[in-house]
Amino acid sequence: MVGRPREHDERTAAALLEAAERTIDAAGLEVLSVRRVADEVGTTTRAVYSLFGSKNGLLVALGARAFEMLGAAIAAQATTGSPDADLVDAGVAVFRRFAIGHPSLFRIGVQQTLGSPRVAGQLTNASAGAFAGLETRVTRVKEAGLLGRRTVRDASCEFHSLCEGLAAVELRGLMTPGEEERIWRDALAALVAGFAVPVLQTHRSATTKE
Repeated sequence: MVGRPREHDERTAAALLEAAERTIDAAGLEVLSVRRVADEVGTTTRAVYSLFGSKNGLLVALGARAFEMLGAAIAAQATTGSPDADLVDAGVAVFRRFAIGHPSLFRIGVQQTLGSPRVAGQLTNASAGAFAGLETRVTRVKEAGLLGRRTVRDASCEFHSLCEGLAAVELRGLMTPGEEERIWRDALAALVAGFAVPVLQTHRSATTKE
């Protein structure tokens, strides 16, 4: 016996997410509504509720989409014999391209500055997958002996933090026009080069001065 086909499938879900992202990009989160998104796709509010449960559920799905896109892009990035250069390229070609191309998804998923704390709290599993992809890239740097005493987790956090900060600054229009990619590459290259330098023994240095 053939099962009953799903009334609302993955294509409908993808279309609704794309419509929601366009709405937020164009007019902000304040104007996002289940009705507006459904109307843009040419479906019913029932479809939105069936697929996402609520407006908050839609936002959670947008945040998860952000990490899915980042994770897939990192996994697809080619590798070379220079893991340190590959890591810099991941920041520029993957993180920057995503953040600038999908500013609303960046703010909902990565920065978690759009939506409620409840939305942010439901993105932990989604973010873990993308972060694991970054750690894989950083592990290659460690295996090449270029991570100094830093752990893969610490270096990954430092790299992600710089990428997130650079993206936020560029999205606010604070970078010199036309120099954005160079600034990203310079900053990330300096950070990655610094990984090979032993971590400063702050406490020991302070004790010596005393």
